Amino acid sequence: MKPGFDEMFESSGVPRRHYRRLVERLRNFSSKDLELKRRQADQAFLRQGITFTVYGDLQQTEKIFPFDLMPRIIPDLEWRVIEEGIRQRVMALNMFLVDLYSDQRILNDHVVPRELIESSAHFQKDLVGFCPPKEVFIHVSGVDLVRNHEGHYYVLEDNLRTPSGVSYVLENRLVMKQLFPNLFADMQVRPVDQYPTQLLENLKWLAPLGKENPTVVLLTPGVFNSAYFEHSFLSLQMGIQMVEGRDLVVESDDKVYMKTTQGLQQVDVIYRRVDDAFLDPEVFRKDSVLGVPGLVRAYRAGNVGLANGIGNGIADDKAVYTFVPKMIDYYLSEKPILQNVPTYLCGNPEDRKYVLEHLGSLVVKAVAESGGYGMLMGPSSTKAEQDEFRKKIETDPRSYIAQPVVTLSHHPCIVDGE
Repeated sequence: MKPGFDEMFESSGVPRRHYRRLVERLRNFSSKDLELKRRQADQAFLRQGITFTVYGDLQQTEKIFPFDLMPRIIPDLEWRVIEEGIRQRVMALNMFLVDLYSDQRILNDHVVPRELIESSAHFQKDLVGFCPPKEVFIHVSGVDLVRNHEGHYYVLEDNLRTPSGVSYVLENRLVMKQLFPNLFADMQVRPVDQYPTQLLENLKWLAPLGKENPTVVLLTPGVFNSAYFEHSFLSLQMGIQMVEGRDLVVESDDKVYMKTTQGLQQVDVIYRRVDDAFLDPEVFRKDSVLGVPGLVRAYRAGNVGLANGIGNGIADDKAVYTFVPKMIDYYLSEKPILQNVPTYLCGNPEDRKYVLEHLGSLVVKAVAESGGYGMLMGPSSTKAEQDEFRKKIETDPRSYIAQPVVTLSHHPCIVDGE
């Protein structure tokens, strides 16, 4: 066995208790059987259009989402800890956003440095004094969670702007149930298929007061967005319209309307998958054709609900990430259930010196990027790549953090039926 923490097997090579039934089931399949099921899964994904694109791919090639037949099992007691840890974290981050755009107590009390916040490109200064409906900024979050070689869970980063990926979870589960129906019945796996229904109910909850049957839409950047499949999938599952910026208009009454063949129809809630910078050319990027002119006016007037809220980017700034444990203590008077990965702030002279001396052994990240972009993987990087990041850090240290390489747990995969 490989050294480190194995998800499926004990150090003795015996399957862990929660994997034993799965291992017994898989022994009934030959290599040819498993390879056939893998091909059936790929065909199902391709047939249903379950694809994604990678930014930087000049050909904009659509790729089938990677899929492995070997499921990763999280036992119930373990999941409860993860669930509570994520709930605690998101609650503290939402309280941080409410505070940051109002009284700024956490800055005045010097728990989080004011200069760190005010120097962030994602801090929307014009929103200070505004509070969204129900005091909720974070409606959907995507917390990147890893398990290290000792079996401990860590949060790598928080995605609180326009997180994506849940459609692949739902489709993955559907395909697995088709391929291994008895396995799911035997193991009493928690269902995930209610996600679209629960999401829609949460979105309706955001509607302006007095709206009993609110109109909810999903705002997409369009077909060339890497997560377009998910936008289409979720809108279909929720039974709502998927729209682009050109399909919406804000009238003189500061309300949002959708253009239909029957005329304008008021929109009460927007599940927006467009980043802040492109959301409203009146406030953000003037050249944006993805957003809706006047949308921020309608939002501030309380005439439309937005999920996620505007200004969330400051809370998933990778430099601000280092202060989340302090936020949990400050707002909730609790200790973090899930730990952060140790992080070096390049804006701190001592941290920067260490990072520049150890570029070859660290992971360097641009604080404003997400999805794996703007990163240097030190151990696998070339000298030229390290020199490039050295210049970037020296030029703009605030914009970079570094972390030690996390040695992850490992889990068996099925390759060519083996």
